[in-house]
Amino acid sequence: MQVGVWQLLIIALVILVLFGKGRISEMMGDFGRGINSFKQGMNEGEKGETHKLQPPQADPAPTAEPKPADKTES
Repeated sequence: MQVGVWQLLIIALVILVLFGKGRISEMMGDFGRGINSFKQGMNEGEKGETHKLQPPQADPAPTAEPKPADKTES
C-alpha cells in the first residue's frame, strides 16, 4: 500500500489540529537545538581525541657537554 499526496495532507492536518501550530514550531526548535548541541559535542570530542592520540611534546632536555678530563702528567 502506497501513501499518496492526499493521505500525507490528511495526516499533516490531523497532526496540526492535535498539536497546534505553536507546539509544532516549539518541537522543531527543540529538535534543531538538540542537533546543534550534538554537533558541538562531537566537535569538542574530536578535538580532545586528537590530543589524546598524539604524545605530548616535551621540551628536549638540555644536553650537557662532557667536561674534558683533567690529565696530569705524573
